[in-house]
Amino acid sequence: MKIEESNIVETNDYRVIIYPASRPFETKEAKAITEKLFDFLSTWAAHGKPLSSSFKIEKNQFIVVCVDEEKEMASGCSIDALGKVMREIDEEYTLGLFDRMKASFVENGEMKTLKLIDFKTKLRNGELSNDIQVFDFSKNTYLDFLSHFLLPLEKSWAGSIK
Repeated sequence: MKIEESNIVETNDYRVIIYPASRPFETKEAKAITEKLFDFLSTWAAHGKPLSSSFKIEKNQFIVVCVDEEKEMASGCSIDALGKVMREIDEEYTLGLFDRMKASFVENGEMKTLKLIDFKTKLRNGELSNDIQVFDFSKNTYLDFLSHFLLPLEKSWAGSIK
């Protein structure tokens, strides 16, 4: 399974786990993360059965891991193993991958990330344009990720912040 740019219409709805960093990756970090995840996923298994999985670094700030659970279900232990590798990456590069109290958005074509409380305050005070696009880290299927990961403010989870 490969989840790169493609003209192929996806029909399998893979399980997706999104790890949002608090900042963009440096080139050397992205390369090291790619190597570490490639090595891990090549041996990732659930109860001794290999998992059909892949990953991509999206927008140079989000690590998106997919697993085809139609072939083999990821178990609690296998998800824990992935979490362990991701924590190692997080600790090594101080990325904030497990900090869910942040918001990432695109404003005037530029990626930005703020602490959630600051994001909400800026929205309420009108310091952020209504033209921003907001990322949703909660997507858990690949088809949902493809169509709803980045949405205009009014259609996103942040559209109801007043």
